[in-house]
Amino acid sequence: MTSLLHRKLLVLTGKGGVGKTTVSAALGLLAADRGLHTIVVEMGQQRRLAELFGVVTGNGAQDAGAETELRPNLWSISIDPDRALLEWLQSLGGRVSGRVLASSGTFQYFAAAAPGAKELISMVKIWRLTEGRRAAHRRRGAYDLVILDAPATGHALGMLHSPQTFGAIARVGPIASQTKQVGELLSDPVRSAYLAVALPTEMAVTETLELQDGLHRQIDRSLDGVIVNGTLPRRFSAVELTRIESLNASDPATSSAALAARAVHDRASFQHNQLARLRRRNFEVHPLPFLFVPELDLPAIERIAGHLSRWV
Repeated sequence: MTSLLHRKLLVLTGKGGVGKTTVSAALGLLAADRGLHTIVVEMGQQRRLAELFGVVTGNGAQDAGAETELRPNLWSISIDPDRALLEWLQSLGGRVSGRVLASSGTFQYFAAAAPGAKELISMVKIWRLTEGRRAAHRRRGAYDLVILDAPATGHALGMLHSPQTFGAIARVGPIASQTKQVGELLSDPVRSAYLAVALPTEMAVTETLELQDGLHRQIDRSLDGVIVNGTLPRRFSAVELTRIESLNASDPATSSAALAARAVHDRASFQHNQLARLRRRNFEVHPLPFLFVPELDLPAIERIAGHLSRWV
């Protein structure tokens, strides 16, 4: 993972609820601290990073899709695929207002009938961030790194496959050219990289293996690494556990402590077995320790960034 932060685009995905946003924020902090002009992209109408960093943003339509400075060298943006498609169609429709276009049957029909359109337009916006093609970027310099906090596995694969899906429809014109450029970015291992985020559970690891298969099948790429959140350490050897369990069982406190030690040991062993499943597929696997904190606030994210710095 030594060169990941030197790509133009870093895509993170995995099963829902495994901590993709947490890891994306930590990688963004790490890149910014190393002097890279970095932006983290959230999908949908999420603004979790701004909230995490304590940045107050507006709620109006004019604020949607705005780039928000979180700290020096670090920005975030939220891309809503529906809004992105609407803005693109509105640019083709000239003076037709967004509200009229959104409520029209034509827009609804196009959104339903053009497979991959929303996903592709979203990827075009992300590609533009990597290219520094907007006036605002020219004022402060293009981004060195774009980190995509992608949706869960299935939807993410649909986004990544959108150049091929939509490319069958758009064969000429500007959108065809942009489709080609997005596809080239996603397929280029020098400019883009893919990370899976998982928990050390059987279901999350299985979905990571399916993600690897999907990446290879759809865009001929492989995962560049797997980050496993919430991993417990192995605190006891087998000999130590036997000694603990041989203590005086008539003492309720001692007995409870021995049962707790066994439970922790068994859970950690199960988790490390899941890590072994990933390593058998020759993945670079990077476990992050379980943080015993009431909430994953900014100091917790900074701790995670410290762990990631050992590998990135």
